[in-house]
Amino acid sequence: MGSKRIEVVSESMFYTLMAFLHGEYSGVEIASMVEKLTKGRVRLGPATLYTILGRFEEEQILMETRTEGRKRIYRITDKGIQMYHDEHERLAQCLADAATWEEESK
Repeated sequence: MGSKRIEVVSESMFYTLMAFLHGEYSGVEIASMVEKLTKGRVRLGPATLYTILGRFEEEQILMETRTEGRKRIYRITDKGIQMYHDEHERLAQCLADAATWEEESK
């Protein structure tokens, strides 16, 4: 029995999805990419990262493509790409709403 379906995409999840848009990676590579992209603002610790990867694999958002020793390599699925685009659109709408609210508040 799986856990509850992912309904809310956290910041860490969003950046993980974003990183996978560029190819196949291991967890360590994703953590490094996210930290570099956010200039250290978002750091994915092992517990957070491997929880995300496990949930994403369970939900078929990511799939394991191969192993290299103990390192597991993943790629994003079509479902994961759609999840990224949906969340990107939601965040863009939030920013647009905030800008409208700020303008109306002047």
